[in-house]
Amino acid sequence: MIDTAINKEGCEIQWPALLKFEGDNELIFLASQDMLFRELESLILDTNDLVIDSGGRCFQLESDSEKIGLNMMPKTYDLTEITELIQAHEFSKAQVCIIKIQFDSIHTAIDSLRDQ
Repeated sequence: MIDTAINKEGCEIQWPALLKFEGDNELIFLASQDMLFRELESLILDTNDLVIDSGGRCFQLESDSEKIGLNMMPKTYDLTEITELIQAHEFSKAQVCIIKIQFDSIHTAIDSLRDQ
């Protein structure tokens, strides 16, 4: 069971969001909380994996034997950092010229991964 209510700060995730894996350039687009639930059911999690929302806020995945929670971290990502994550993601797939990847907002940057 995934319980985003564990979020001690009571802060709602701004969707869409990204799932970022520790030590990997792969990013997964998350349109909604339901999509997050589906992704997490099929993954082996690392405690350093992160959910980054459209506001740039970062949530660390925390699990115990029965549920997975999201804890807001003090770290926030700005547009430049989100763009760099997406550039690294696209570079690892070798399908897009990363120099051309630019965005005007974090929401637009995250939304660019919607159809991948």
